Amino acid sequence: MTNVPESVTPVDAVDPIPAEPIRVTDGDFAARHAELATGYGGNGDPDDPAKVQAMQMVLYLPKADPPARSALLAAAAASAVALCLDPRVGADGEWEPQYLTWKRSRIRKVARRARGAQWAAANEVDGVTVELDGAQARALVPGPVGEIDQRIRKLQIGGTDLEHDDPGPPDPELPVLWVNSTLGMTLGKAAAQVGHASMLLGGALPERAARAWAEHDFACAVRESGPEHWAELSRAVAAGTAVAVRDAGFTEVAPGSMTVIATPGLLTR
Repeated sequence: MTNVPESVTPVDAVDPIPAEPIRVTDGDFAARHAELATGYGGNGDPDDPAKVQAMQMVLYLPKADPPARSALLAAAAASAVALCLDPRVGADGEWEPQYLTWKRSRIRKVARRARGAQWAAANEVDGVTVELDGAQARALVPGPVGEIDQRIRKLQIGGTDLEHDDPGPPDPELPVLWVNSTLGMTLGKAAAQVGHASMLLGGALPERAARAWAEHDFACAVRESGPEHWAELSRAVAAGTAVAVRDAGFTEVAPGSMTVIATPGLLTR
């Protein structure tokens, strides 16, 4: 995708926006979980490219003291599944039509970066913000790519990455989203992929376990996996104890590439 030139406004001059409380267990959580568990896709793309459906994801990336890559990816993953189980996407919810149109189409996510004033503006657009380990990300209500809010459209898609970090062994209580390190995905690509993974895991979990995860604000860990561990994770996928994202190959990786494998933690068992 073509990068949008960055604004010359001093966009870091605004404090971080506090994440609003996640309230996914309000209302008929079981029905929303059942909808997520049906999976996604199936309807294909519309003939008009402007009507292709996508979820925009905004990553808060200040110039000063940016978050760790693993933490930012975890926040992105949590925000995606939080939106998919939010009461507003449920029956008669204000976001239900947009959500179901997207979910039942060919799933796409687009990650963009924001700083300061840009981040404040992004938080005015309908969506869910999650903060994990000092990192913030916001998943926006999906819609046609031809109708993206101008506050979001101007945000840059590529051009900025974060150094790979090694935060150590993940908390055994938490689900872990293992990123295939051999693919060398950019931050934005990886954010979209862990967002897919959190949705798949949320739908694959029993309703009781998904509710427990929701009550802990979808806290999760993101780690990178080398080839040896990836082979072990792939066996867990085959055994049905983990879920995998296989990419359609629109950007960066070959079609069918297994990009992320999600494993449940003790919290969700």
